[in-house]
Order: sequence, then C-alpha cells, then structure tokens
Amino acid sequence: MAWHLYRLGRWSFRHRRAVLALWVGLLLAMGVASSTLSGKTSDEFGVPGIESTQAFDLIKERTPDAAPDGATARIVYQAPKGETLESAANKALVLESLEATRTDHVIATSDPYAAGTVSEDGRTAYATVSYSKQSIELTDADRTALETSPDEARDAGLRVEIGGDAMQEAPETGTSELLGIVVAILVLVLTFGSMLVAGMPLLTALIGVGIGVTGITTLTGFMELGSTTPILAMMLGLAVGIDYALFIVSRYRHEVETGVEREEAAGRAVGTAGSAVVFAGLTVIIALAGLAIVNISFLTEMGLAAAGTVAVAVLIALTLLPALFGFAGKRITSGKLPFLKARDPEAVTAKPTRGRRWADFVTKHRTVTFVAGLAVAGVIAIPVASMQLALPDDGTAAAGSGPREAYDLIAENFGAGTNGPLMVVVDTKNSGHPVSAIEQVVEKVESIKSDVAAVISPVPDAGDAEATKAFDEQLDTAQYALVTVIPESGPSEARTQTLVDDIRDAVKDTEAKTGAQVLVTGQTALGVDISESLAKAFPRYLLVVVGFAFLLLMIVFRSIWVPLKAIVGFLLSVGVSLGATVAVFQWGWLSELIGVDKSGPVLFMLPLLLTGILFGLAMDYEVFLVSRMREEYVHGKAAVRSVVLGFQHGARVVTAAAVIMIGVFVGFALAGDPVIKSIGFGLAVGVLADAFLVRMTLVPAFMALMGDRMWWLPRWLDKLLPNLDIEGESLSLSADASLGEKERVEA
Repeated sequence: MAWHLYRLGRWSFRHRRAVLALWVGLLLAMGVASSTLSGKTSDEFGVPGIESTQAFDLIKERTPDAAPDGATARIVYQAPKGETLESAANKALVLESLEATRTDHVIATSDPYAAGTVSEDGRTAYATVSYSKQSIELTDADRTALETSPDEARDAGLRVEIGGDAMQEAPETGTSELLGIVVAILVLVLTFGSMLVAGMPLLTALIGVGIGVTGITTLTGFMELGSTTPILAMMLGLAVGIDYALFIVSRYRHEVETGVEREEAAGRAVGTAGSAVVFAGLTVIIALAGLAIVNISFLTEMGLAAAGTVAVAVLIALTLLPALFGFAGKRITSGKLPFLKARDPEAVTAKPTRGRRWADFVTKHRTVTFVAGLAVAGVIAIPVASMQLALPDDGTAAAGSGPREAYDLIAENFGAGTNGPLMVVVDTKNSGHPVSAIEQVVEKVESIKSDVAAVISPVPDAGDAEATKAFDEQLDTAQYALVTVIPESGPSEARTQTLVDDIRDAVKDTEAKTGAQVLVTGQTALGVDISESLAKAFPRYLLVVVGFAFLLLMIVFRSIWVPLKAIVGFLLSVGVSLGATVAVFQWGWLSELIGVDKSGPVLFMLPLLLTGILFGLAMDYEVFLVSRMREEYVHGKAAVRSVVLGFQHGARVVTAAAVIMIGVFVGFALAGDPVIKSIGFGLAVGVLADAFLVRMTLVPAFMALMGDRMWWLPRWLDKLLPNLDIEGESLSLSADASLGEKERVEA
C-alpha cells in the first residue's frame, strides 16, 4: 500500500493544477446543487416496532384524519399583574389569537376556557394547536400564522410564549465553530512557524467540509434527514480533516528538511503518513457506518453522512495536499513570521524534547504510571453508573427562548407533568364490552399512587345522555379510546420514565381479561422505548465494529496485543467521556462554564453516538502514534527504545492534532442548541482523555511493560495476514525506487 500511495502523492504533486481544479470544481458544483435542490431537515425520532409507535400507527389506521405524530404548538398566555385572562377583553384577545393560527394544516385548536387549562388565579392559560403534518412538512404560511397570531395580544399587554415542535428550527451553532478554527490556526502556526504551511491543513479541511456538508444539504431535497446530521458532519469533517492533513504536512516538512527533493518528499509523505491516514480514516468510517447495524433510521443517516465527510477528508489529504506542496515550492521551509522560526515538528534534536522527557519518565516508571492512569480513568467514569437517558424537550431549550419560556410557565402554573402527558390507547376492537374495558384501564391507572397527578377518562358521566351517545358512536367507529395521564414530574425526569413502566405493568393483563389491547405512548414513552431499543442493539454494534477494527489493526501492526490494548484504551476513553457528560449535564457540576442552565437526563442517543465517533477518533491516535513506534521497531530498534523514539517523533504532531480537535469540539460545545452542546462536550472530553491519558500515558507505559511481546503474532497467522506495509518499509528497502520512477516518467 505504501508504494501505491507514494505514487499517488508524486502524481498529485506533478498534476497539481488538475487536482486543484477537480476539488474546487466539485466544491462549486455541490454548492450550486445544495442551493437549488435542498429541502428541510427534521428532528422526528421514531423506531418501527416499539409500543409507542405502534400506538400511533393504530390511531392513524382507525382514524385516517387524525395525526397523533403530527406537529403541535403550545401557546401560553399570561395576563399582567392585577388582571386575569377571564376578563372580557383578555378573553377576546386569547380567542382571536387562537383563531389566527388556523391554516389548511391545522386540524384542532383547543379552547383553554372550555378545556379547563386556565390557572387557578386566572392569570395564565395554555392552548394546543395540532397539525396534520409533521414539523418538517409545515409550510411557511403555517409558521407565519403561528408566529404572528399573538401580535395583537402582546400589543395589548399580554405575555405570549410559543413552544412545541411546530416552531422547530434547525439547530444553529452561530459563530461558536469559529473557536475551533481559531485554535487550529494558532496551533498550526506554533507547530510549523509558518502561515503558509499552517494554512494548508486548514484550507484542505474547509474544502472537504464544504463538499461534505453541501452534499448532505443536497440530499435533504430527496430524503428526510435530521437537523443535527449536517452539523455532526461539519464537526467531524473539520476535526479529522485538519488532523489528517497535519500528519501528512508534518512528514513532508520533515522529508524536505532532511534534504529530500520536493516531489520525492511528497511521495514519501503520502506513502508513510498517508498510510496511517488511510487506516485511521477507515476506522472512523467503519465506526460511523456501523451505526446502521442498530437499524434506527436517524442514527444510520447521521453515521453515513458523517462517514462520507470523513472519506472526503481522507481523499483530499492524499491528493490535494501534495498538489499544494507543488504550488508552495521552496517556500515550504521558510518562515514568514518574524517572531517564529520555521520548524520541523518531527525533527530529532540533540536536546531532549518535552515529548522525549515524558516518554522516558513513563517508560521508566511504567508500573506506577499505568496503575495511576487506570485509577484516574476509573474515578472519572464513576457517574456513568447513574446515567439517565431521555428525548430532548423544551425544558432543555436555551434559556430565554420561546419554547423554554412556554415550558416553564406551564410547569409553574399547571405542574411539570402537563408538559408531557402520557397517552394510554385502549384498542377495543376485540373486546365484547369496550366501555367496561376502558373503565378498568382507568381504574388500574388511578390505582398507581406514585407520580400520577391526574387521569382523564374518555368515558362521559353516566348522567349525560347526549355525551354518552356521542361517545358510543365514536367508539363504534374508531374502536379505540384515549386515556390521558398527567404525571406529577416533568417529561424527562426519571420518575416519569418509571411511571411508563408502572402503567404498562398495571394494564398488562387487560387483554387476557377483556380482549382489549392497551398501548402506552407519548413523548416520554417514546423516549423510554427508543432507549431500550438502543440498549438492546448496542452490544451487537460494539461486537461488529470492534471486531472489524481489531482485525484491521492486527493486519496493520502485525500484533495481537496492539489492537487489544487499543480497544481497551478506547473503552476507558468512552467511560471518561460519558462520566464527565453525566456529571455536567445530569448532575449539574460546573455546568455554567459551558452554558448549561438546567440539568437533566443525558440525550438518549448520546452513548451510542459517542461510542461510535470516539472509537474512530481513538484509533486515529493509536495508528498515528503506534505506527511511528512500530516503524522504529521494524527498523531494528529495541522494544522499549522504539517506544521512546516513536513517541518523540510523533508526540508534537499528535499533541497538536489533539488540541485542534478538542478546540473544534469545544466550539460546538459552546453552541446554544443543547443537543449539539452535549455532543460537542462529550467528544471534547473523550479526545482529551484518549489523546493525553490513554495514548500518551497508558499506551507507552503498557508497551514498555510488555517489551518485545507487544509485537507478538503467531507465525501461522502472520503468513495468513496480508502485509500492508503501513510503515513504508518497502520505500526504505528500495532506495533508488523514487529515482527510477522519476526517470521513467521523464522519459
């Protein structure tokens, strides 16, 4: 492989104008496509076959005009102090405001005065607007009508806040991602001492991200994608794009500094560091694409989209970078900043570097360092044991936003559980006594003593003949009824999640006794069901992805212990990442530092998403750092010395790469959207732990403990595995390969 990549690097160097034109042309084409073909994104979560979605399907099947999973808006009204909403003037303003929300897609608008959703003091009320379409399908007219409907009420002095998913917009990071770019520029300039060289990784990463994100945006015109998908792709594409380019630029700079002719240096850089980039990129792509194993559509979409962006980053690093080397010419070694000297970050100097001194310390005190590192990781990971998962709701929206204000007003005046009522669907199709079956379900739910604020029965009072007749007719037609349960706790609280299980346990024998099937649904129930589905799929995902990566790393490093150590280290990194996330987002520790104003359960998909992404990123540093150690070992150095020398060669570059990646993720962690914030924070902590605690501390300590055994591979297995030559040994053995290749090309 090293030889083929070597030739690719030299070809790209010679045909630099064609390579540059190809990538810039692709960027422009995707930009035009995204601006003309893009559609809307969505944040609808659902998994086929779970109880909560089965309930939605039943409702839509029996009553086609109903839209149980359609968009909803909650409009909260509050009168000024000293006034009430029950005065004639304020009541007229509320009803007129609700009337103004009506569009072709509005199927129901509740009247707070008729529905009893006015607070006891009369100052606050809320109404629900239900739509026939999901949020992604609402038109601009729908949103405009909803946004402008309270204008007159607000002008008259009423406070009006709108929440619900009908107002859902794609999350924005604003300028927070610029922090990562600023950090990258500073680190690259300090690493290379040259603005020209520092700009190369940044330029190629931005082109790659541009192509990836515009490609995803174009796909939204043909398929439904989550609003988080392009942001995740941007986050990963920017981070890995800069890192991959950094390693190849660093190797190229090193080769040129040692006197190698520039085209030859480009070939060697791509043949050696490029090999590491290919396998590091493959592990990331495998981990992300492997999310398809979970068989949950939105996770599959996110994984494949991000994997595609990473693949583009790898291809650009292997082709566009050597082309830029050709354009740079001799300036690649000249420093343009008067206060900095142009540097070769891989140079071995007479004076021991910080990386060399750290490697000497770790290998000398290998046992103590290894045990202490494990203890630190274990302590930080402790909070994982109490992790709670939930779907995102308006209670975790940014403070001061309309959805958050509406959520808080409802919680203060009607109870937190009003923001997330549970729906118990009673399917009476096979019941001989449907009304009796419904009443039994209501009775069983009411018998639950904990966390039930109210149970609203659909069966009317026996004394109301007219209502009873209407209910019977409706039941005969639809053959199902809805029992509404209002919890005392909020939708994302652990008590509400427990209540879902309690209700299901209470009604589990209803079908056997009455013939009526009972299904529990609602936002909280959906979150519980999805979390359980993810938990069941997680071991399968981990087995396939880790197994495939183990095989890949075994082929790359010709060792059993290296991939085993890499995977165990990855698990430590995930534990640290999730532990810190729970401590900050769920427990509220130091949450104000990143703008988390309200603690709550962890985003339901975060553990699986972090595991997939961190696995790929962890293997990046494993491949980059350990490949230099193996390179020294293959070239005849003793086991422990190869660890020290390999660490000395790669430590500065790996450190720079890790700091850049952390900076990118911290930028997203400071975004306003809580979903993006939690993902960015988890990845930043995970990379910090993996790069500095695991790969730069535990790994060299363990490798020093193992000695030559670290590179052990059974002979029979060594013969079966292909030799991919990631260290570029074939290039070293063929000293005149580059000269002969050049002469043939010129001839």
